[in-house]
Amino acid sequence: MIIIGDWGILGGEALRIRTRVFVEEQGVPLALEQDESDPGCVHVLCRLAGDPVATGRLLPDGHLGRICVLPEWRGKGYGALIVQALLDEARRRGMQQLALSAQINAMGLYARYGFQPVGEPYLEAGILHQAMERKGS
Repeated sequence: MIIIGDWGILGGEALRIRTRVFVEEQGVPLALEQDESDPGCVHVLCRLAGDPVATGRLLPDGHLGRICVLPEWRGKGYGALIVQALLDEARRRGMQQLALSAQINAMGLYARYGFQPVGEPYLEAGILHQAMERKGS
């Protein structure tokens, strides 16, 4: 089940997923993973049998971010459900240009939704990333 809400509603569950994936698994410092943008974002959460398994957010400027799936649920389409829900929300909000910072190994997922690489790959939190953009809703 996909749930869309604000940080006050979904923040606790989203943060648990993000901490497990980005901080514990990938070694991103907690200070970099958490930021002041969360309260102003639309958050998306995927729950299975009531348990949160994937999350992502849409910033007011059209950036998608913090998209992640718990390790035991990867490769089953839950990341795609999160991306589609974020795109649907962006469309509802009339956002015409979307952007994200993709970890290199996730670029294929975003390319399937029309995101194109922009510029050169770069390191962010010690992980190779690629800026990607999509025009049109």
